[in-house]
Amino acid sequence: MFERIYEPLHPDYRVYRDFLKHLPEESTPEDYQTDQELAKPCLPVEKPVSTDVLQIPLPAFSHDILKKPDILSVLQDRVSRRVFKKTSLELEALAFLLWATQGVRKVVPVKNGKASLRTAPSAGARHPFETYLVVRNVTGLEKGIYRYLPLENTLAFLKPGDFSNETIEACAYQRFCGLAPVTFFWSVLPYRTEWRYAYISHKVIALDAGHVCQNLYIACEALGLGTCAIGAYDQEKADQLLNLDGSEEFVLYIAPVGNY
Repeated sequence: MFERIYEPLHPDYRVYRDFLKHLPEESTPEDYQTDQELAKPCLPVEKPVSTDVLQIPLPAFSHDILKKPDILSVLQDRVSRRVFKKTSLELEALAFLLWATQGVRKVVPVKNGKASLRTAPSAGARHPFETYLVVRNVTGLEKGIYRYLPLENTLAFLKPGDFSNETIEACAYQRFCGLAPVTFFWSVLPYRTEWRYAYISHKVIALDAGHVCQNLYIACEALGLGTCAIGAYDQEKADQLLNLDGSEEFVLYIAPVGNY
């Protein structure tokens, strides 16, 4: 039997550990049904974008883009990198990173909606995330805020401008986040997952976020780029930066990317 040899800083911490557990079915009401079982419509696979928003097609890429095609080397060398050169990021490299993290391989029908099979795994193929980019120095792109549209494989240009300072503030004043050529912001639309998994959704959403960011780490290392997962950020400022409502959609994870 495991003997606890420490005392938690706060005894209430143990209460929150239930979040990590798969609760038994008998802990829910007998008549409990998910919205999927109730035949309610699910959210679309991709958040809609206004027709007047400029969409920029992403370039194709090939194996030639990889500087480390050996998966053993990629996993061995992968580390968090917080110092980036002042050189620009190639658009082809950004296209690869977006495909590696949220690229759609196939859209499939499900009861009362659709699901997408992507390069990163997700519970029930719900993929509750949207990818926003704060672009500072990417070849061929104007500075500003973009959103990746995985079904079209395009970038929606949401807002022009240099948002370096706003990014630094949103990332709890971690300066390297705002000085990187591009910073990934993943927002979550919880209902995409809640529709199917209800009370256990928030555990699997957290797991899914890890899958996505790990794919970014692996893809960056294969390209000779650096990244660092950011979990410490100002929720309100991050949501305001991307014009999110903070309830039905909000920032969950951040990662700057650049040359090192």
